Amino acid sequence: MKYLYITLLSFCSLFAQTTKKVLFLGNSYTHYNNLPLLVSQMATSTNDILIQDSNTPGGYRFFDHITNPTTLTKIAANQWDYVVLQEQSQMPAFPINYVNQNVFPYATQLADLIKQNYDCSVPMFYTTWGRKNGDAQNCPTQPALCTYTGMDDLLQQRYRTMAENNKGVLSPVAAVWRYIRANHPSIELYSSDESHPSLEGSMAAAYTFYTAIFKKDPTLVTFNSTLSAITAANIKNAVKTIVFNDMENWLLDINDNFTHFTASIISGNNVQFTNDTQNASNISWNFGDGGTSTQQNPTHNFATNGTYTVTMTLEVCGKTYTKTHEITISTLSNDVFSKNKIQLYPNPTTDIVNLSNLNFDELKVFDVTGKELNIKVQENKSFYQINFDRFATGIYFIQIRKGKEIETLKVIKK
Repeated sequence: MKYLYITLLSFCSLFAQTTKKVLFLGNSYTHYNNLPLLVSQMATSTNDILIQDSNTPGGYRFFDHITNPTTLTKIAANQWDYVVLQEQSQMPAFPINYVNQNVFPYATQLADLIKQNYDCSVPMFYTTWGRKNGDAQNCPTQPALCTYTGMDDLLQQRYRTMAENNKGVLSPVAAVWRYIRANHPSIELYSSDESHPSLEGSMAAAYTFYTAIFKKDPTLVTFNSTLSAITAANIKNAVKTIVFNDMENWLLDINDNFTHFTASIISGNNVQFTNDTQNASNISWNFGDGGTSTQQNPTHNFATNGTYTVTMTLEVCGKTYTKTHEITISTLSNDVFSKNKIQLYPNPTTDIVNLSNLNFDELKVFDVTGKELNIKVQENKSFYQINFDRFATGIYFIQIRKGKEIETLKVIKK
């Protein structure tokens, strides 16, 4: 019997010129060293173009931006590809009841304003970092903030929640900073107040934004400002490791790529392709074997077994987008353990995930950090159920072992 395997490939053109329009809304963390200009200079060095604007008054919160005339005017001034949202540096790490009342609602209001101006704009949440030695001001009443890692953990967690809840993406500057602190401790990311970024810190942020916005390898950037070549190279390699090599983890090429399609085998080598993109036009398919189609949802017969690169290109939001999947078709016995025998639904889910057609020796569930979760699997007559209800929104992985073979499936908890 023949089965279909699908592996998602990130599509990015490393060398073609790209123009992006980005509005930065934040405060002094964005204003320091003129972060938007640094990103623009990096883009210029790779023959790309960043059209950017910003509003970054000191100490500003999302709450302030909601009613600020300058912010509202700048949102309405262009059809932005991204609008960067950076909250006051401490507030997202405060107790969850406070954040639920004073941060999350205003992030949603800003995201809604952005979408109302231009439906194809994507909120990009600027994940800022924990203070160098924790938040001394709030440490007495909030012990989690007494250390850098405690504060940083909360900031990263809360920004991820905002991105997931508002169909946004992350610019994971905090994760890059943490990597640099661990692997290159001689690079001083902080200014003298142990809160705001030094030039090195702003450059780490700028390389992160360049990578998130243009989907390109940061080591291609030749603009280093006044950093030494060694320092710049270490920072770029950190960004490549954390961001460029792990785009999906930060919702990049997911919530900001409006092209989506699925593939499923019908019979033999006949594959049904389904375009899940809304309001798309000028659709074209390349099946990787010389075959093409302009149908919305084509069926294609692959004459022989093998691996094929299938590409769908279309226009949506006035731009051309491409999504590529690698398709492998092979003849397998019914006893071979494969993802294609496993039916997982619904995905994304709010609570229960069902797994059917499953014969396994061991099943484990992990979060995005690789931590195994203590989660109960309920067996029914023809399927299994996993309850994600008590876990936070985010990405999880179900690892299934049959003999020596292991398959991993991704689950998105909404």
